[in-house]
Amino acid sequence: MQSLLDILDLVERHSSKPESQKAVSNTENARETIALVVQDTNRLTVDGLLTQEAMTPGNEPAMPLAVENKETQEERDKEQIQGTSSLSMSVFNLSNSIVGSGILGLSYALANTGIVLFLFLFIVITGVTKYSINLLLRCSEKTGCLNFENMGEKVYGTKGKYVIFGTTFIQNMGAILLYLFIIKNELPGVIKVFMGKEDKFLAWYVDDRVLIILVTAIIIFPLCLMKNLEFLGYTSGFSLFCMIFFLIVIIQKKFELSCSVSYTKTLSNETEEMCTARYIVLNFESVYALPTIAFAYVCHQAILPIYRDLKNRSLEKMKIVTNISLLSMCVLYLMTAFFGYLTFYGEVQPSLLHTYSSESIIIVIVRLSVMTSITFTVPVLFLTSRESLAELLRKSHFNTGERTVIAMILLSIEVFIVIFIPTMKDVFGVLGTTTSTTLIFIIPTTLFLKVTSSDSEKKSERLWAFSFLALGLMFSAVSIPLVVYDWATSSSTSETN
Repeated sequence: MQSLLDILDLVERHSSKPESQKAVSNTENARETIALVVQDTNRLTVDGLLTQEAMTPGNEPAMPLAVENKETQEERDKEQIQGTSSLSMSVFNLSNSIVGSGILGLSYALANTGIVLFLFLFIVITGVTKYSINLLLRCSEKTGCLNFENMGEKVYGTKGKYVIFGTTFIQNMGAILLYLFIIKNELPGVIKVFMGKEDKFLAWYVDDRVLIILVTAIIIFPLCLMKNLEFLGYTSGFSLFCMIFFLIVIIQKKFELSCSVSYTKTLSNETEEMCTARYIVLNFESVYALPTIAFAYVCHQAILPIYRDLKNRSLEKMKIVTNISLLSMCVLYLMTAFFGYLTFYGEVQPSLLHTYSSESIIIVIVRLSVMTSITFTVPVLFLTSRESLAELLRKSHFNTGERTVIAMILLSIEVFIVIFIPTMKDVFGVLGTTTSTTLIFIIPTTLFLKVTSSDSEKKSERLWAFSFLALGLMFSAVSIPLVVYDWATSSSTSETN
């Protein structure tokens, strides 16, 4: 607007010539005036470009547009690339990002909280997950960022980028840890069945520690060295199919097994009590329920990439994707948790898959399919973490030597930890009370509060966000000490064969 006023002022100034010059032809005057106006307009335009400043969400001047460096320009162009994924494919991708190893611990959480308390906690976590995803999408719209780390850097500077990277990196590494644990936990039993050996059979080639090292070195490590793993995207459908197949088998086993109780010398009334569903259960194992449910729902690190790839993306379309995905996984999770619990009741183990007998061929097939699925999922998670590390170090890509060193170090640490972890609930407890809570409660709310700090029209929304943040902090403050206390006062029994 100011530039327009300056132009009009120039027109008026150049049109007001002294009386002595009015003898000049009208054509010459018009040509001269237009030339001068155009000249001064160009000057004003260039000056405006050199001084124009874009305001960040933190109300700090951004880089001048005319002197913007090549890296920033390329980054902005990358953010503006239109996606190619359809609505249905986006729903499929997000659903596959949500479902994971957390589904195997839900029946155990139900057994240690009871039906009523579990349903309450499950509904609460489902609701807060939906709310936090909505906050994250609104922050993306407000900042124009379609990358988690970039959003943290734009809102909170370099420290924000480091915090988000650290949280998502640890969350991904924790998920890999659980996948490796499942392989270590289930593979020995599958091999024994195929060999016709009993569960008590001992040999070096059925030792869970040896097997997880071999699987990691022979299969997972080479895949983690690849520059890109685009072909592994086809395993997403297989992964989701394995979970649905798992649910079908769980439902079938519920009606096949009346009540699986390991105690063979119990009185009839004791057996009846053990095979009765309980509505409220409170013990020290109950503290793992919230972290387990939270870990099962964490998908925030995948929200922005899926949003970026959505064709003709808009906030409304992404909300549809989110709602359908969360509803689908809510049904899958609830059915798995309840049918698994109603089959074994108080006997269910932290890993539901390990609770079933290895002698059933259908269970062996389920175990094998799930292990195959997660084996090919590990490199995908690893690649995501490696790309985040490259972005943190401001590298376009790692060369072969660097990829080899990174894979060796990270996978060695993962395998070392997996060997000494007695149960899955320990991993659920750590990740659920730390990184999962941070991704669900803390990061989306702090970003939203910072982005809307100068918006007086969003006072009520900010109040809800503050309440949500307080809930997350309270959850961590209560859960972390209880988990630590449980570790200090109880000895966990290994789940492995």
